[in-house]
Amino acid sequence: MRRIPRTALSPLLKRLKIYFDVLKRTTSGYLYVVDLQNKVAMTSPNIVRDFGIPAETMGFSAFRQAWQEIMHPTERENVTKVFDDVLQGHTREGCVEFRAKTRKDDYEWIECRCAAALDHEGKRTLYAGIFRLMGQRNRADDVTGLLNKHQLERAMKEALAEARATGQGGALLILGIDNFKLINETYNRFFGDQVLKAVSRQIKQILAQDFKLYKLDGDEFAILYPGASEADVDALYTSIQTALLQPQHINDKPYFCTVSGGTVFYPQSGKDYLVLHKHAEAALDLAKRSGKNKNCIFSKETYNRWVRSLSMRDDIRQSVEQGCRGFSLCFQPQVSANEKRLIGAEALLRWQNSKGRMVAPMEFIPILEDTQLMIPVGKWIVETAVGICKKWQKVVPGFHMSINLSYVQLRDPSFKDAVKECIERHGIKPESIVFELTEHTVVSDWAFINRQFDFFHERGLKIAMDDFGTGCSSLATLKNLSCDIIKVDREFVKKILLCDFDRRLVEYTVKLCHSVGMSVCIEGVETDEEYDLLSKVCKVDSIQGYLFGRPETQEGFEEKFLKPVLTMLTDSASGKEGNYGADKRGDEGRHASRQEGHAV
Repeated sequence: MRRIPRTALSPLLKRLKIYFDVLKRTTSGYLYVVDLQNKVAMTSPNIVRDFGIPAETMGFSAFRQAWQEIMHPTERENVTKVFDDVLQGHTREGCVEFRAKTRKDDYEWIECRCAAALDHEGKRTLYAGIFRLMGQRNRADDVTGLLNKHQLERAMKEALAEARATGQGGALLILGIDNFKLINETYNRFFGDQVLKAVSRQIKQILAQDFKLYKLDGDEFAILYPGASEADVDALYTSIQTALLQPQHINDKPYFCTVSGGTVFYPQSGKDYLVLHKHAEAALDLAKRSGKNKNCIFSKETYNRWVRSLSMRDDIRQSVEQGCRGFSLCFQPQVSANEKRLIGAEALLRWQNSKGRMVAPMEFIPILEDTQLMIPVGKWIVETAVGICKKWQKVVPGFHMSINLSYVQLRDPSFKDAVKECIERHGIKPESIVFELTEHTVVSDWAFINRQFDFFHERGLKIAMDDFGTGCSSLATLKNLSCDIIKVDREFVKKILLCDFDRRLVEYTVKLCHSVGMSVCIEGVETDEEYDLLSKVCKVDSIQGYLFGRPETQEGFEEKFLKPVLTMLTDSASGKEGNYGADKRGDEGRHASRQEGHAV
């Protein structure tokens, strides 16, 4: 900014200077005073030092211009109006909170109080003010500069009082960064702080000028939305979600993060701030447990689910401590697209609680990951699945087993050694085992993930990317991750017979994967027509879906999918015509086989 020459003090300011000097030595605040008749301003030295105001004494127009330049652009109009109301006599005093840019180019939240003095004729002769960094008063977050949780509580209490007076409520939305702990672990806490700043800037750009963004503990933010409907909250969250879709960079380091949301409406879901905050946190926790990158709206039903999940943690911990009691595996068949021949299965984790009730994976798996219990359970899964795969290879040579892998397991140094020892002990060919990693669990930590993949590749194991196409960076996945198999999500199959775009998308994805040496498995195939299109037109390599079989227990899988193979082998050895050879039966035989549950 252009240096403005020092301006001589007016007679009025000279008389006030002795008091001004005493005040600036006895307060940590920032002071200024303006002689309105002579248009001269005087500031305390710390304003020049910390905010880069050109001089302690200057003309009022230059003083005003300097402040305009350091105000945050989105708040400039509102702050200027408060100042002008005092200057023009609309009010004697003013108070406003805004962000001002420091010499370090960081924005700090400040509170500014100003007032005007009148002479004996009632004219405004003096305009003075003081402002303080809100962090000094425990009102702003140290990292982001946003208003903190204490200010949210104050604003929420005011909103509740207004709701009681007017009958108009609103919504409290709490946002949490997904997988933020992994970002800190991958880089460091300083990098994590930079991510918090970047995310806060992106969210602030979306909010209307009269909205405030609050920073809560950890990786959480809050937005108070008076008068909001469910549609309003949904639109706001979708805007935030969209803004965070693209991978970002800080100091040339890539990161990718999404945010989950928990929303509570007041006063219908609570008339006390602490109750509303607890309900919003419960909704946010449920959003994270049910897949992340979504907004969950509080209801009694969702709250009861959240309370149940808390008690579920203790139950799961006891199960793990008792040797994974209650855990079991189900297996869904995978078939060759060309031959309809059974080639493998995906192992799927199931859990029965202490009361004997089967709990949905979407409920207990997030708990396993959050509590790090996925590490011992993951080793149990590998041990069990590898042993079963070895057994089934006696019936179907070359049979492979797909095992879902959590990012939490990749972070555990002992997991790789456990896998290596398990495969050697069972004497199974490493290429028989495929580890599946879900795409949305990848937080652009390509380098780390590839190092783990390289370890498994060097030992002959294969890697599959599950749910491909449902994440936010599918092409980046193909480019950056060294996978062997891409599993295309059911979402791309549902309308493939009706939508030419979906068909072409799958077809071109298969061609692209084949061109770089990857094979493609399609999930969720349920009809003969889907199968014919995928195998004959799209040229996929393998298929998994209800058309060929649902997940079965070990005993059910052996009865439905392996017993027919044994029968076929026995009949073949005795010279009889096989009843289950895919190349020998026509459409009628295939339909009959599927009705009986046979996948080959």
